[in-house]
Amino acid sequence: MTKQFSGKVALVTGGASGLGRVAAIALANEGAKVVVTDIATIEGEATAQMITGAGGEAIFTKSDVTKSGDVEAMVQTVLKTFGGLDFALNNAGIDGVRARTADYPEDVWHRVIDLNLTGVFLCMKSELPVMVKQGGGVIVNMSSVAGVTGFPGHAAYTASKHGVIGLTKTAALDYAKAGIRVNAICPAYTHTPMLTRMLERSPDLEAKLVSRVPMQRLGTAEEIAKAVIYLFSDAAAFITGHSLVMDGGILAE
Repeated sequence: MTKQFSGKVALVTGGASGLGRVAAIALANEGAKVVVTDIATIEGEATAQMITGAGGEAIFTKSDVTKSGDVEAMVQTVLKTFGGLDFALNNAGIDGVRARTADYPEDVWHRVIDLNLTGVFLCMKSELPVMVKQGGGVIVNMSSVAGVTGFPGHAAYTASKHGVIGLTKTAALDYAKAGIRVNAICPAYTHTPMLTRMLERSPDLEAKLVSRVPMQRLGTAEEIAKAVIYLFSDAAAFITGHSLVMDGGILAE
């Protein structure tokens, strides 16, 4: 039986762990050839090996998405290896530190904005021309529920994720006539290594987070990956410029 993404090529940034790893594996399970990229070489190679070990096609290439030269080389690696680029999941990101706005460290601010927002911009800057040339493609950018509401104590993260949504909408409009769709996903509290680090710093945080979710649980990386698959698929062929909120009902209140 032919898988829905057979013959397609997917790029996943931040693919060494968490949502990126789970999404990369999900894409491969649907038949896509996957290029995994991250700054964490050992973990990124492990993701690619998980895919190839299960019979899929994948490679790892190390890339820092805050550096335009790295990003350009990353996309060229995709083209040289698999001959095209159909899907791009721009997922690399960090959470920063917790501090009130006036107390937020300037160096951390720049680091978070550079990775979470400028990184997405640089990735699309290299991905979009390839997709234009080949006549189409799909991009999914990872935002957050913090991209559509305030998130006290996380000025840089919240600003970066709001920016991703604006950038997603603009790119979607810029390239709609070129057959390229651009959407974002906005998860709330999800079981990932990033959240695990937050919970380690505040052991009582998980119960507090769950209490804020009407569905009374945290999300899973597998659920986010299913949304990624949907947005890349033909089932979402008329969806572009959209930000899919996955928050267990938080914003409904």
